[in-house]
Order: sequence, then structure tokens, then C-alpha cells
Amino acid sequence: MNLTTAIIDDEPLARECIANYVNDVDFLSLTGVGSNPVELLQLLDSTPVDLVFLDIQMPLINGIDFLKTTRDLPMVIITTAYPSYALEGFQLDVMDYLVKPITFDRFFKAVNKAKDYHQLQARASASDEGHASTEYFFVKCGFRFEKIFTDDILYVEALQNYVTIFTTKGKFMTLLTLKQVEQNLDDRQFIRVHKSYVVSMPRIAAIENNEIFIEGSRIPISRQYRDNVMERVVNSRLWKK
Repeated sequence: MNLTTAIIDDEPLARECIANYVNDVDFLSLTGVGSNPVELLQLLDSTPVDLVFLDIQMPLINGIDFLKTTRDLPMVIITTAYPSYALEGFQLDVMDYLVKPITFDRFFKAVNKAKDYHQLQARASASDEGHASTEYFFVKCGFRFEKIFTDDILYVEALQNYVTIFTTKGKFMTLLTLKQVEQNLDDRQFIRVHKSYVVSMPRIAAIENNEIFIEGSRIPISRQYRDNVMERVVNSRLWKK
């Protein structure tokens, strides 16, 4: 399975270096190059792209701002001379972060990670064909991409730059914000109960004072969210006799 790639960088030598690396990897094919993110959008309108090599410091708009404001992008590997953006880049769910000058060994490790993720998505799509109502998303946990079914989620806890997703199958820690996880959840099923917690309404076993009980865990309800939580509880058909 080949990955179609695009290179977006305002430095001609940097584009040439990455293009040479792409040509040396048998599962990569180069479909386009550009000097700024606007050219990438034009390319995506006309050409299928699986993987983008994206610089940060570019004219018109830098790579980080572009990732923040653009949705439905292919997989992205950042290529930059600035290591200080690494944490922010990973929070935007990039596949990898390569600091220039980029060695081929480091490049090859990054594109193999992208290939593995692409194959994982393809297998998941094939196995779930005919089950469109099954909702799930992938999260990156270390070097693995874990498939999370939303019906399996008990609750989600935020801690600094990470979240832990507690499910019936186990718990999964990933470098995301709670807000990013919420975007993958149906707000008819999930509810924010605290600045650090989102819970599954059907999984709530009991509520006592300012605590929610879910399979042996106690989740706090903050004053800010309590009224909304109790209104949802009272109006939920799950709580009516």
C-alpha cells in the first residue's frame, strides 16, 4: 500500500532533501510540492494526499497556525528547524516531528509510523464495513494507535497535557486535551461534570452529594457543572421509573 505525499516548505533545499528521501522509500510516492500552506489546500482540492511534510516558518501562515485552523487534513509530519514547537505540534495530533537537518534514519522511522497508522485505519474500515452505527476513534498511546469504541468509554480524565480514557477494556493515556476528546463524543451520551472529567451518562451507577459513581470509581462534580448534570439526570429516561 503506497502513501501519496506532499511537501510544503518555503526552502528549496529542504524540499529537495525530503523529496530525495521520499524517492528512496518504496511505499512513498510524491504527488506535489508547495512553498506555503495555501498551496497545500489547492493541491488537496485536486490530488489525493495521504501524508504531508509540513514546515512551520513559512510565508502567509505558519504551519502551527495552519494546523489549528484547518480541518480534515491528511496525516502530517512536521519538518522544522525549531524544536520548541514540538509539544504544541503533538497536541495538534501530528504523526511525528522532525527537526532539521533531518537524517534519513529519523525520516524512515517517521514514515514507517505513518504507514502503520494508515494500514491500521484501512483494516478498521474493512472490518467495520456494514456497521456504520458503530462509533469509534483512534488515539495515540506511546507508539501504538488504539481504537476506542465510544460505547466502551466509562469516563475521561484530564491531567495537564494528557487525558486518560477509562473504558470497559482498560485505560488509555494519550497526549490530547479534554476538549479534543470531547469533539469525538456524542453530547447526548457524554457530559462534562468537572473541568477535568467527562463521563458517560449510561455508565453512571449512582450520584451522591457531589460525586458520581461509575464501576467503583468516584468522579467529582464541580459547582460550575452541577446544575447542568442534575438537570440531565432528572430529564434522562434512564432515571425515570
